[in-house]
Amino acid sequence: MLSRTAENLFWMGRYMERADATARLIEMGYRMAMLPGSNELEEWRSVAAASGSAPDIAEAQRLNAGAVVQRLLLDPENQSSIRACLTSARANGRAIRTALTQDMWEALNDGWRQLGQMDAETALRNLPSLLEWTKNRTAAFRGASEISLLRNDGYYFLRMGGLIERADMTLRLLDVKYYVLLPETDVVGGGRDYHQWTSVLRATSALRAYHHVYKGDYTPWGIADFLILNAIFPRSVSYCYRAIKRFLDDLGDLYGESGAPQAIAGEMVERLDKLAIEELFQSGLHQFISDAIDTTRSLSHEISKAYHF
Repeated sequence: MLSRTAENLFWMGRYMERADATARLIEMGYRMAMLPGSNELEEWRSVAAASGSAPDIAEAQRLNAGAVVQRLLLDPENQSSIRACLTSARANGRAIRTALTQDMWEALNDGWRQLGQMDAETALRNLPSLLEWTKNRTAAFRGASEISLLRNDGYYFLRMGGLIERADMTLRLLDVKYYVLLPETDVVGGGRDYHQWTSVLRATSALRAYHHVYKGDYTPWGIADFLILNAIFPRSVSYCYRAIKRFLDDLGDLYGESGAPQAIAGEMVERLDKLAIEELFQSGLHQFISDAIDTTRSLSHEISKAYHF
């Protein structure tokens, strides 16, 4: 496979997953801001901080929901905004049109201009439906690739891009709750705290799966354990890294060589296998999340280096 094709598939996977993840992040902030007694501005500030692409907004003294929505949903200059992600994914798809199936191209193409002329006020007024539309578009693309793409190196690069982005955003969603909101010690363990933690599960479509495993015992450590260490939930960090490692091993077998990406993914899987959630909370969940985000960023860089894109 040409490096250019691998790059476009990898980043197409990343951009589509990032659009979905950003929609989920905004949705979580929106749900938290609607809770009785919540500090609406601080909830939106936590979303801006966790996104990683709006540090100026997160640090601003005066902040409003419209500014966060504009930056994360509509801003064409922000590469992590939903609008920019969908546009970039389509551009990647056009560059390698013959590597995509018809179903994948139609999923990329359908409604991609919808956010083009929208302003922040209109978007905020229609926010739930816009976020649902984004999640549906990205789900359609994932579904199309799963049912129509050959299981070869192109599929591996596409899936790895999406999994790297998914692991990163699961970590960021957890960080919103634990690091930014947990200092409000007066609400920890209370009704509002319960809704904030379950909003993390809703944002990752994990509510029913979590209930199946924990029987409705919604505790901070249980939710963190589920989203970081559960090996069979598709949005957990452990699941994502196991799948990334598997695809990297398949690429290593296919190309006859392994290197830094395989080593990084293997070390992370081994680290997660040895961790207990009690240890994470004792040593600092935020520190682990920060380290894991850095590792994920490093893994993406090493994949690009190893496969020359």
